[in-house]
Amino acid sequence: MIRIFHDAGHGGKDPGATGNGLKEKDLTLKLSQYFGEILRTEYSNVIEKASRVDDRFLNLATRSNMANEWGGADYIISFHVNSANGKARGFESFIYNGSTPNTTENYRTIIHDEIMKVNNLFDRGKKKANFHMVRETRMDAVLTENGFIDNSHDAHLLKDNDYLYEVAKAHARGIAKIFSLNPKGKPEPSTGNKKYEVIGGTFSSKENALRQAEKVRKVGVESYVKKRGDYYEVIVGTFTHYEGAKTRSRHIEDKGIETYIK
Repeated sequence: MIRIFHDAGHGGKDPGATGNGLKEKDLTLKLSQYFGEILRTEYSNVIEKASRVDDRFLNLATRSNMANEWGGADYIISFHVNSANGKARGFESFIYNGSTPNTTENYRTIIHDEIMKVNNLFDRGKKKANFHMVRETRMDAVLTENGFIDNSHDAHLLKDNDYLYEVAKAHARGIAKIFSLNPKGKPEPSTGNKKYEVIGGTFSSKENALRQAEKVRKVGVESYVKKRGDYYEVIVGTFTHYEGAKTRSRHIEDKGIETYIK
């Protein structure tokens, strides 16, 4: 069984990069959530674990310790979004600039190339740096910078949940190629049962989830709280077709409430 750890950069009091009405912490969380969901639903010989599943602050040592202490993890991806001067643009991936196994660079190349097939961004290249998450984790690791939040072209893409989903899926395809993951069988045709859920927030506290559900109701959309594992999700819609879920998601986000689809 392959074990993949994924890290949504920043969170809580640390918004990360900001620009064009976006916050890095929100984008990385969506990428991480989509990525985990794709691994769980599309591949059978893999388990995944996330550093965070809601808007919380975790320092870098806590994140790397979580990955290292999750016995025998095979790989870690740390999701990030860049910023600079408003003119810089594009995608780049990083591995540690110190001593690493040969597999580290080979694996990064596979993931980088898969992402560049779908992300509609300028390729800034495969790079090395002394970043904490690729230096202090004991498994092969990559940190991806998925566009520049302060660049109008990149930000336009980053505002599209469908685009973020495709980028997360490309990360997952890279993992599948690296570890020869077995794809699950094709899903049965829809019978009209619930298929896509629009989530208005994921919380470790039920009270916080209930407050978020009330906030959603105040903007005119029904919602309820659903417990899933150790967390509480605020469900703001369920749909048989993805297009319906996407429409609801955009409607909610237009009212200032972040969502993701699963």
